[in-house]
Amino acid sequence: MTGQAPQAPQAPPAPEAPQAPARVNLRFNGQLVHVPAGVTLFDAASWNGIAIDSTCGGHGTCKKCRIQLEDPPPPTSLDTRAYSPRELGDGWRLACRTVATRDATVHVPPLVTRPKAATVGVGRQVILRPAVRKRYLELAEPDLADQATDAERVLAGLTDLEPKTELSVLRTLGRTLRDAGYRVTAVVVDDTLIAVEPGDTTGRAFGIAFDLGTTTVVATLLDLTTGTPVAVESALNAQQPFGADVITRISATMMDPGALARLTALAHETLAGLAATVCERGGVAPGEVYEIALAGNATMIHLALGIDPEPLGMAPFIMAARLLPEVLAADVGVRVHERARAVVFPALGAYVGGDITAGLLASGMDRDSRIRLYIDIGTNCEIVLGCADWLLATAAPAGPAFEGAAIRCGMRAAEGAIEVVTMTPDSVDFTVIGDVPPAGLCGSGLVDAVTSLVGVGLLDSSGRFVTAGEAKARAPGLAGRLTERDGERGRERVFLLTDDVYLSQRDVRELQFAKAAISTGWRILLREAGLTEADIRQVLLAGSFGSYLSAASAIRIGLVPSVPVTRVVSAGNVAGEGAKMALLSLAERAAGLALLKEVRYVELSDRADFNDRFVGQLAFPHGPGG
Repeated sequence: MTGQAPQAPQAPPAPEAPQAPARVNLRFNGQLVHVPAGVTLFDAASWNGIAIDSTCGGHGTCKKCRIQLEDPPPPTSLDTRAYSPRELGDGWRLACRTVATRDATVHVPPLVTRPKAATVGVGRQVILRPAVRKRYLELAEPDLADQATDAERVLAGLTDLEPKTELSVLRTLGRTLRDAGYRVTAVVVDDTLIAVEPGDTTGRAFGIAFDLGTTTVVATLLDLTTGTPVAVESALNAQQPFGADVITRISATMMDPGALARLTALAHETLAGLAATVCERGGVAPGEVYEIALAGNATMIHLALGIDPEPLGMAPFIMAARLLPEVLAADVGVRVHERARAVVFPALGAYVGGDITAGLLASGMDRDSRIRLYIDIGTNCEIVLGCADWLLATAAPAGPAFEGAAIRCGMRAAEGAIEVVTMTPDSVDFTVIGDVPPAGLCGSGLVDAVTSLVGVGLLDSSGRFVTAGEAKARAPGLAGRLTERDGERGRERVFLLTDDVYLSQRDVRELQFAKAAISTGWRILLREAGLTEADIRQVLLAGSFGSYLSAASAIRIGLVPSVPVTRVVSAGNVAGEGAKMALLSLAERAAGLALLKEVRYVELSDRADFNDRFVGQLAFPHGPGG
């Protein structure tokens, strides 16, 4: 040790910072999942098939993705705007803003899985002539004197049909004929022999008509031998976690290369689940379903078929194709007969899709001499004006207000939603879906509430709540319901329907923007046609929302033309009706294709007069001083 300078004692090493786990364990309502640390709880749930309510796709704008944690992290700034201090203390957080950093137990409120949906439309009477045809055959057995092939023997027995034969039929044809003693049923769809079945099965032929909506999907099982519905079911579109509208879902595919595959899989999951349900309820084997029909907007069809929807989301808004090559039910995930066809309605434009083509077919817009206006109200509002001689169509960006998104107490038309509101200067009455305590306000209730507030004078023509003094003078019994609540930008004025369900000033603005867009759309079509509101003989309100919207309220706020209320008809699920008609009648199917040449599309986005006309429609026509 001699010759070396003494060394100073070294400090003990600092403790290592704890490493964040690579994966964390999350228990959602008892279901244990393992996810990478750092993902949001919203994404963690979506990846594992756990549905958390959301209308913005996890972007933090709708504040609907409510979850409750047993040991919650500190609230984010968005949490503090979404919840009361008491709720924050009870562990409520937004799933899209809560990051998984450690093991956690999460309570997810039930998601509405069976929303209220219109399943009966205004379908016309059709002559039953489906593409699916069955023929019972009693064939002679082959011998050395008659060595016709199995296929030739079957085709010769089809004296009124000349179908082509598919390879899948030939693979099992010989065994089927011999096992059945040459007593078989040939199944022909359009011009193709898709199956040969043992025995006489001519009384069993079914199809499924789908209305593939952005929010709700409806399936109807049809007996193709009688034309009658066997079972009907509806469900939320499982793509819902990716956003409430087509734009957010298109955006998801643009931002995440894997999103398209997941959206396609979710569409298939929804369609397959509904198909299985209606078959079970109807006592029908899936193999007895030989054809399906699919009506949906262009984006939903693109996603269901796995086609990149990105060109639909930006100018000039181009679809991959109007008419598709042959599509099988299996191509959209529906597990029925292995060679069942899928009839996909063609779209008129990127934002006037096959659901509108189906709706026009069902409503007979192209066969009526009267001037009629067809409005399918939703996030994207499709509008068609015309008669048997001509048809004009357009799409208006109404926004998500009618679906309950962007509305502070908004929700879908499901149990607990206020769907009808009436007011006098002294009272408020409302109807709640399911006759349960109110949990929120759906689109029809929103329109009714705003219309009523305009009617009693608590909203002026500009859409602003009147002062406290004016409220006491105009509606003394309601004035106390005008108060203030914390909003995104501080305190805001609200009208209380109940202690927990209210209408904010921002909600009113959302409805104003939606109704102005729709009103501008149909007014531009009237201008294109050289007509006025007085020329319109009937207004058809299509879709689920149109089925529950008060015609009087829609007229009162200028959402639809000012016509006698008896001229406004709730058309119901006409898209679904059109899909049914395509299965029941080849003539109607051809008529649907003909609409592509009969409808002229009017694009609103490039019109110089759109913005000025839009601003002019923001006011409520019947408000004080309006």
